[in-house]
Amino acid sequence: MTLDAGGTNFVFSAIRGNRQIVDPIERPSHSSDLDRCLETLLEGFSEVKKRLSAEPSAISFAFPGPADYQKGIIGDLPNFEAFKDGVAMGPMLEDHFKLPVFIDNDGNLFAYGEALSGYLPALNRRLGDAQSIKTFRNLIGITLGTGFGCGIVVDRELLSGDNSCGAEIHNTLNKNHPEWNAEESVSTRAIQRVYAEASGLSFNAGLMPRDIYQIARGEKEGDPGAALESFRQYGENLGSSIANVLCLIDGIVVLGGGITAAWDLFAPSMFTELNRNYENFRGIASPRLSFRCYNLEDESAFPEFAAGGVKKLTVPGSERIVQYDNLPRTGVGKSSLGASLATSLGAYAIALRYLSKSAASR
Repeated sequence: MTLDAGGTNFVFSAIRGNRQIVDPIERPSHSSDLDRCLETLLEGFSEVKKRLSAEPSAISFAFPGPADYQKGIIGDLPNFEAFKDGVAMGPMLEDHFKLPVFIDNDGNLFAYGEALSGYLPALNRRLGDAQSIKTFRNLIGITLGTGFGCGIVVDRELLSGDNSCGAEIHNTLNKNHPEWNAEESVSTRAIQRVYAEASGLSFNAGLMPRDIYQIARGEKEGDPGAALESFRQYGENLGSSIANVLCLIDGIVVLGGGITAAWDLFAPSMFTELNRNYENFRGIASPRLSFRCYNLEDESAFPEFAAGGVKKLTVPGSERIVQYDNLPRTGVGKSSLGASLATSLGAYAIALRYLSKSAASR
């Protein structure tokens, strides 16, 4: 059984064989009332259980942090006002349902779902179909919406971290405002803020990124120049944070979440930032990244990405020929599963992994 936990609503369901087998059940999250919130969790999972034809094996879902995910303890949450001083949510669910409970954050589970069942295997199949000798093992999953989330999977292993802080991209340095964290320029409120600043209007929290996107496209009344600038700055700051992660984790990047719908407006400045040069104190330029970053949503660029730079060499002292790809590269693309489904598949995969380890240890 699984859950999509938002600050406004909880959406409960169940997955078997990587397929959703229960129609989603939606309930208000009551994020400012702890007793009602926890009661809703019990009621939602109980309703899912009633609709199943067999006993569930586990409960696995994403929930915002800070948290000690290994112990199932949720900390103080900005979007869930009732959660203060630590809430033992996992143990509560285990006691009630007599099932193992696995909780992680949405960025981690999104990345895990895309790495095992989504973007990464699909990309490698596509490369194989193109007779490319290149395959990718690592994935950085990034969620774009109200906030800025991330998860990292290295060779099918999710990076969890010693403090349940495996990929805190929202706290990377903000390129344009170093006194802020990155999320202040890569979030819904960032798009709203820049639009207000560039248009000379007051900040309007009711004007959502979709509205500003429509203004930029001339589909809604407003200041299109300010709207375009809001997405340009968003893409630049997003690209800067992605580049910082890519300097440490060499892998494919996949983006998910509602703001990916504005890809056409933020992606150009994102790729400009990813592929720009640094200069040293002598003014000599060198690439910011050690490899080229391709736009994997650009069909015209894929043949070059797939072909790479294959070279054949003769092994010294023999006639044996070896080949290698001498074009270091990665790419950024959009989730085709969608963030919600990818996160659910990640939760399902995490549960299977832990259940398998538990069975093997017995």
